[in-house]
Amino acid sequence: MAKQKISVLNISMTSGGAEKVISLLLKKLVDDFEVTLILMYDHIHFDIPEGVDIEILSKKTEEKQASFFKQLGDSILFLRKYFKVIRSREIDIAISFLAFPNFLNSLAAMRFSKLKTIVSERGYPSDNTTSRLSYYISKIFYPLLYNRNTRLFSNSIYINQDLADNFRVKIPMEVIYNPIEMPESQVAPDSLGIATDKLRTVTAGTLNERKNQAIIIKAIAEAAEGLELDIYGNGPLRSQLEELIAEKGLGDSVFLKGRVKKVSERLVQYNCFVLSSNTEGFPNALLEAMAVGLPCISTNCLSGPLELLNGSADEIFIEKGSFYKGKNGLLINNGDHLGLHKALLYFKEHPGERVKFGARASAKAAEFELGTVYDQFKNFIIS
Repeated sequence: MAKQKISVLNISMTSGGAEKVISLLLKKLVDDFEVTLILMYDHIHFDIPEGVDIEILSKKTEEKQASFFKQLGDSILFLRKYFKVIRSREIDIAISFLAFPNFLNSLAAMRFSKLKTIVSERGYPSDNTTSRLSYYISKIFYPLLYNRNTRLFSNSIYINQDLADNFRVKIPMEVIYNPIEMPESQVAPDSLGIATDKLRTVTAGTLNERKNQAIIIKAIAEAAEGLELDIYGNGPLRSQLEELIAEKGLGDSVFLKGRVKKVSERLVQYNCFVLSSNTEGFPNALLEAMAVGLPCISTNCLSGPLELLNGSADEIFIEKGSFYKGKNGLLINNGDHLGLHKALLYFKEHPGERVKFGARASAKAAEFELGTVYDQFKNFIIS
């Protein structure tokens, strides 16, 4: 029996969260389907499994930050090329990730009556718009286009609820959490349990306002003599973070390490991981840190950290300037550097708690192992 033909559409394969998920799912999809990866721009950071065909819609190597209206104008060219690939490759199931590719896939659903189209929303929609104007434009286009598709999946119940309540999306929706490959090496519990003069802390992500690494730097500044921080990633706020580090006199305690491949292999060097985001879809960086057995601290942002570190999506109350002990890690309020400071000191002063939370984090991360998540994903797309 011939394999069904599946396409996966995304802007590019840079080092983002959605791209990481795609790279992992492709490893399994290629065994069960005839797979074509369609990218708008020729920018590939992650390895693409052998057997996956690649179609690039533009010769540009990097997508430029463009206004919503500019993207709409560019979509005419992309749409024509995308339709051509769908038609020439006789695609049965077209999957897309992120809002702009999802809009193109929605138009494909209108053009090809026999095509099954599946869209994936990866961030909290109400927080993902860049301006009030783009928010209202999204309020128009989400229901107009998304509802043309067969199904939708996201990585958080909060995202689906937001789509239903605020964007009038009515097609069947399901939550499929991000997959992970459990690492071969993990942090040794014995090393976590050793009392240390400095807590070696790490974070990873694009240097931008949404990730808000500045609050970690401010938390370190409250007690720099006992805390050390490495920041992996690059982005538009690098110079501002460098200035903040200099302003706080933290040149010997906080280090910008830049963008690297396979960050998870470096995580075993540390005592603690921090996620400082104002908003997330479902944080891969946090999940990877949990998988290596690092005790973790995160803002209680939408969405993902509460589900990962408290074990459920039930609401909690966190006192301002303090932290909350979840089942699998510590949670603080968004933007609360004083609460983060206390959480860091808690892990520094209690090595036994680092061991306990590291073990719980690893056990929780194992629930998202690639094979388990892929089985759910496969059943979803063929049903």
